[in-house]
Amino acid sequence: MQKKLYRIRQGKMIAGVCMGISEYLNVDVNVVRIAAILLGCMGAGVIAYIAACILLPEV
Repeated sequence: MQKKLYRIRQGKMIAGVCMGISEYLNVDVNVVRIAAILLGCMGAGVIAYIAACILLPEV
């Protein structure tokens, strides 16, 4: 079965991107959220998060 990357509505904090990535990678959502915060502090993470919000379909 092929995995697909989605934004997830249930359990989301902002847009569900971190929850979808954690489901896809099969890791804890808090690890993904911490990584997103660290990348966001560098600047490129904010652009990537906004792009993911726009491009990823919502489940």
